[in-house]
Amino acid sequence: MGYSFSLGDVAYLRSGAGIAALAEVSSLPLTDRIASVAAVRRLVGEEHAAAVLETVLLRRKAGSKVDSDGWLFTSDALQQASATPVARHRATRLAGLDVHDVTCSVGADLVEIARVARRALGSDLDPVRLEMARHNGTAAGVAFGLARADALCPVSRSGVVVADPARRDSAGRRAWKPADFAPPLDELVDAYPGRALSVKCAPGLDFALTPWADEVELVSLDGQVRESCLWRGFGEGVTRRATVLRSDGTQWTVTDAEPDELPTRAPGEWIVDPDGAVVRAGLVRHYAARHGLWQLDERIAYLTGDTPPPGVRAFRVLEQGPYSEKALKAVLKRHDVGRLEILVRGLDVDPDALRRRLKPRGGAEASVVLTRIGRSPVAFLCRAER
Repeated sequence: MGYSFSLGDVAYLRSGAGIAALAEVSSLPLTDRIASVAAVRRLVGEEHAAAVLETVLLRRKAGSKVDSDGWLFTSDALQQASATPVARHRATRLAGLDVHDVTCSVGADLVEIARVARRALGSDLDPVRLEMARHNGTAAGVAFGLARADALCPVSRSGVVVADPARRDSAGRRAWKPADFAPPLDELVDAYPGRALSVKCAPGLDFALTPWADEVELVSLDGQVRESCLWRGFGEGVTRRATVLRSDGTQWTVTDAEPDELPTRAPGEWIVDPDGAVVRAGLVRHYAARHGLWQLDERIAYLTGDTPPPGVRAFRVLEQGPYSEKALKAVLKRHDVGRLEILVRGLDVDPDALRRRLKPRGGAEASVVLTRIGRSPVAFLCRAER
């Protein structure tokens, strides 16, 4: 749960004395918790030590996730905050609009919205988080309005409503049912009839439980699926979208408005494992059609072809055949494989347990893709490239 900040803590952290204390403590290694607490108490005094120490530790943790120089956080707020590239991507779809973030917390999403929106308003029930959001907006050099309000009690009359319902209970357990979110998802939607909505959710959400959403977008960052976003009222003729982001700034999107007709062919020279956002969004066929690929099996997400798409990790097929442990062990020995990566889809195989049983001892490195074509288990010995 982390330290529970007070309004007095936030006022101190924003003051000249607090800024100086944060700068001094940020130079410490803080690797030993007990020693760190003692050191911070000596530097800043008992009253403010906990708030300063927690802030420095949270800023260090935030550095790999949020572009947040000089920001203030609570532990829960940082945990739920979108990574900056993800928040920035979502904000681009709101450019030029009036936007109300009804669960703005410390402002991680609101800051990115305010950079591109015509007008931006944030609201939250927690006065501490609102003061942190005010500070963070100033630190980021953006302007937005703030109001203390319950997300279920609208304080704006128009514009797009943005929300990020909490998905953990007071004990920190993850909530999977929309009714268990805070605020409950259906109640949130009902509170804003006729308004365009953008609601951030976990990627594992059962989208059948959100029939009000016109579009479901799955977003990944550097190969990891980070979130889903439910959109209503944007009228783009798309019901499913996958967006793939990279930290280097590159990105691409595929939607269900694209063709999905694929040829039926034998396995090609390469195997491609699509990005998780594409798989979770149910857009494997659309992605394959765009790049001239086809499926090994219509129920399996592995793709194959003679030319892999740019910017993806692909596997050049060296040898293929029916899968059995005995046959696979012989193939590994023949190719002198000692360092082995195992990828599995469609078979009940534990890669780590299988690797221990295979005991590869050669000097070469290879990847094995295990899957099925129809009812037949197959193994592809590959070299990972690109």
